[in-house]
Amino acid sequence: MAKYALVGDIGGTNARFALVQSGSTQLQQVRVLACADYSNLDSAVVAYLAQVGEQVEEACLAFACPVHADWIQMTNNHWCFSKAEMQSKLQLRTFKVLNDFTAMALGMPQVDASGLLQVGGGEGMAGRPRLVIGPGTGLGVSALVPSALGWIPLAAEGGHVSWPITSEWELQLWQHLKSLHSRISAERLLSGAGLLLLYQAYAALRQQPCHLDSPAKVTEAALAATDQLAVEVLEHFCRVLGEVAGNAALTIGTLGGVYICGGIVPRFPEFFAKSGFRQAFEAKGRMQSYMEAMPVWLVNAEYPGLLGAAAGLANQAVS
Repeated sequence: MAKYALVGDIGGTNARFALVQSGSTQLQQVRVLACADYSNLDSAVVAYLAQVGEQVEEACLAFACPVHADWIQMTNNHWCFSKAEMQSKLQLRTFKVLNDFTAMALGMPQVDASGLLQVGGGEGMAGRPRLVIGPGTGLGVSALVPSALGWIPLAAEGGHVSWPITSEWELQLWQHLKSLHSRISAERLLSGAGLLLLYQAYAALRQQPCHLDSPAKVTEAALAATDQLAVEVLEHFCRVLGEVAGNAALTIGTLGGVYICGGIVPRFPEFFAKSGFRQAFEAKGRMQSYMEAMPVWLVNAEYPGLLGAAAGLANQAVS
């Protein structure tokens, strides 16, 4: 019997692989391979296993695309395959396939305290649901619900709820954005493209030059305080995330706490902690005291998706 199982977190650009021992989520032999260097998943897996000198009979892999059907078509690279055929080709006794944000959610209870920065609130209540939300290419939203089988991750599309407008200025922004898009969802703003869109909208409504042309440049200028418009936009971005996360937390009743992850916010932890995120998160009228007690953690762990894939191996609620 093979000593290790294979876990993976595969995005549009990179495939992250690691080995774990049975019943463990401790990652070993982590490698990051460029998807463009391999014709398909099987060639990348074979190359990885050759690098680490191991064979496996079990695998749990997370993909940044829909995974509910047998046919997997990566959204942002050329990899595509039948799950059943891939399992046979790789000679796997067990082959679990997760959506990347489902894996992200499963990874949250596995993250060491050193990979978490608490942003307000008290102690999370044991045995209560937890919210997982994170802006990146899109806005991922999931939740963890405790059960006798362990944590059950909810496969949700909460990033596509409507943007909750809370001020006259946001109404002006919404009217401007509505002239460009048929619907303004939370993800329309809470994503990389959304950060740039918000900057462009600010510039248009303020009748100011639009100096920056990428989300990275907006973030860099805000953190360096070299562009006041960028500072305001990044602050507003954090407040919108607070509104949306707070709404989701109320809807699900996530008294176990909230995890903020994804590819954007962990890049500016100090700015985020000082921003209006927490105020917007708690500003729920009669439910404010309920929200004030709820902890929020910013996740800075390096490989949460791999940790979630490792947890998924033993999770009976994950097929």
